[in-house]
Amino acid sequence: MSALVWIAAVSLAAWLWLLLCQGFFWRTDVRLPPRREPREWPSVAVVVPARDEAQVLPASLPSLLAQDYPGRAEIFLVDDGSSDGTGELARGLARRHGGLPLTVDSPGEPPAGWTGKLWAVRHGIALARAREPEFLLLTDADIAHAPDSLRALVAAARTGGFDVVSQMARLRIESRWERLVVPAFVYFFAQLYPFRRIGRRGARTAAAAGGCVLLRAEAAERARIPDAIRHAVIDDVALARAVKGSGGHIWLGLADRVDSVRPYPRLHDLWRMVSRSAYAQLRHSPPLLAGTVLGLALVYLVPPAALFAGVALGGTATAVLGGLAWLVMTGTYAPMLRYHRQPLWLAPLLPFTAFLYLLMTVDSAVQHYRGRGAAWKGRTYARPDALTDEG
Repeated sequence: MSALVWIAAVSLAAWLWLLLCQGFFWRTDVRLPPRREPREWPSVAVVVPARDEAQVLPASLPSLLAQDYPGRAEIFLVDDGSSDGTGELARGLARRHGGLPLTVDSPGEPPAGWTGKLWAVRHGIALARAREPEFLLLTDADIAHAPDSLRALVAAARTGGFDVVSQMARLRIESRWERLVVPAFVYFFAQLYPFRRIGRRGARTAAAAGGCVLLRAEAAERARIPDAIRHAVIDDVALARAVKGSGGHIWLGLADRVDSVRPYPRLHDLWRMVSRSAYAQLRHSPPLLAGTVLGLALVYLVPPAALFAGVALGGTATAVLGGLAWLVMTGTYAPMLRYHRQPLWLAPLLPFTAFLYLLMTVDSAVQHYRGRGAAWKGRTYARPDALTDEG
């Protein structure tokens, strides 16, 4: 057997393993678990870190203000040094729409060792602590919630005894680049952190989706959130690890009625979203980077390359192995496209999208070693110790 046949065979074996042994990551039926409404609804503080979010707040904040929640709930929007009038716009939206009480405050510049977003979250939690809430809802400024979102999250947490209930918001998909890149972003995330394993007690897998995280206040204190993860760029995964590591029970799934309204119309916008944290995900390790590049090439690029090479060179075995691997890949991607309401003809294009992610990951490493580091809303964290993700 030629080397190309062996490589194609290994790629197919990798896809069969992913299909059957990686927590059925490709399934999209992990939604909010069974729940019943409590007799007494606990108090909730909603913390929204916001930096230069005037573009998206009119589409997201009214949905929080309009939450149909039977218990006591209050919103704390932390205006983290915005230059576009985010704080005043939020106050104006609250006056216009009414609904849940809204407090807008600013934390000042973060001290050394803190990412700006987590410093804002810390300030919001400190403001909320005076109300002694049982739960904290940490949600990003671009996330729009259905009227019953908070109610459903709290009911799920109470029923299942969860310390964290997090939903992966359905991301906006309108431009052709969003259509090509965004569903794959969630697909790759689920492949790294299979949702079924996250909710299983005793399993090591831990992750959350930062746009929508309901966190039990007691668990936050026990895990020292956010102080214990103050330097984490990938803050949602770090939060989940800290809570699970302190004995907490966590859950993550796909959302039905929680949506991101942030646009990423150009490839450049999506590139920045991925590359800002890709190398941090690899703990800034050159060996992990090399392994990731080789792994992406073997799993995603070899199947179409083997198929075309086999057809061109008359290698039937190579073509068949490559075609089967590509078929399995396409089949596992189809459910994620259906979830995002996208046409299934995009599924065979996943190798091209994976190649883009490979380039984004390499670019993330290049930017790191050029001293540009990761960034959040205009802040750059170039120091290595400000970029690492605990755990």
